Amino acid sequence: MSGAIYPSLKGRTVLITGGGQGIGAATVRRFAEQGAKVGFIDLALEPSRALAEELAAAGLTVHFEHADLTDIAALKAAIGAIRTALGPITLLVNNAAHDQRHKFLEVTPDYFDDRIAVNFKHAFFATQAVIPDMIAAGGGSIVNYGSVSWLIGSADLSAYGSAKAAAHGFTKMLAREFGKDNIRVNCVLPGWIMTERQMALWLDEAGEEALMRNQCLKRKLVPDELAKVVLFLASDESSAITSQTVVVDGGWT
Repeated sequence: MSGAIYPSLKGRTVLITGGGQGIGAATVRRFAEQGAKVGFIDLALEPSRALAEELAAAGLTVHFEHADLTDIAALKAAIGAIRTALGPITLLVNNAAHDQRHKFLEVTPDYFDDRIAVNFKHAFFATQAVIPDMIAAGGGSIVNYGSVSWLIGSADLSAYGSAKAAAHGFTKMLAREFGKDNIRVNCVLPGWIMTERQMALWLDEAGEEALMRNQCLKRKLVPDELAKVVLFLASDESSAITSQTVVVDGGWT
């Protein structure tokens, strides 16, 4: 394993939503390498199974639950199964999201509700499901993934950006409410991170030119760079940090 080692993560149970691919998979991998007991939930069956099997074969503790996170009953059942398999959950990473492009004037009420369900609602209820574990344990850490899209006013992402702005406010509210229980809540805002999906769907010549023009760092950012920030915020090394938003965008904003 390369990078920092956080002894406080060893043996802790962490729940990661959307952990089968992209930034989520990098986050699952990093926590597992720290010796954490990692439970993750994803709709993408094959890549998630492959990731869980790979890490288990390396002697790491990983439990995958297949569920549609927009189905809150299924989400709660998956969280219950992870708790049964790995023990009380004291670390939570609300990662799952889907940045499908859309024209503002074409957004219908049903599509809006779907975007909120995919990008925010599950985070609210996953947090609600694990907060009692954290209170009983005497503390915990929650990291919400947001997005810089609402900071920079990205085109064709009005519903997505609204949901991700909600993650910022959600972080502030929970940090205040549960600070008395030694529960820390922070938010990470990724910039344009080069997941396989982003490169396949959106990174054309014009996009790459915009990336190099707008970022202070003149290189592509990769999922593992996000995962390493989340490790720090989950660990006791950041024990005095809560209610904060960390932007990881190579200096775009």
